[in-house]
Amino acid sequence: MDDKEMLFNSGILTEEREGAILPPEELWKNKKGGLVVVECPQRIPCNPCATSCPTGAIRPFSDINDTPSVDHSKCTGCTLCVASCPGLACFVIDLTFSDDLALYKLPYEMLPLPVKGEKVLCLDREGKCIAEGTVENITQPRKDRTYVIHVSAPKNLVREFRAIRVVK
Repeated sequence: MDDKEMLFNSGILTEEREGAILPPEELWKNKKGGLVVVECPQRIPCNPCATSCPTGAIRPFSDINDTPSVDHSKCTGCTLCVASCPGLACFVIDLTFSDDLALYKLPYEMLPLPVKGEKVLCLDREGKCIAEGTVENITQPRKDRTYVIHVSAPKNLVREFRAIRVVK
């Protein structure tokens, strides 16, 4: 099964493509607060990521079906897009958190909510455990929407780590 078939048959993104591109490495390594990563590679009628972005980092859509396009130089890592995306396709990764750990700011809509300091399982796109992380913070940028869980985990997971599992 090729990458395109894998995405459309399983829903698992297997490579970078339009609407699912990582930030430029030279900018990403030095951006305090992190940069948004949007993994929304299909044309669907949805644009809350762009309409919620206060800096215009997620560019306005010319067509409601456009895939998101990001100007990473404008991103502040505020996570409003993370909390606004109904598809849970936006997250922020801060590579300046520490020498060996990144801070992953991920959408979370499950119960129970983790608590600060709690160990959680770091999952890849298929839901497989790839590491253990620590909850550093929990925010709810939009009080009526998704929580954003801030998890410290190894930097080498930036291409893989996309969700958490709370183990209580």
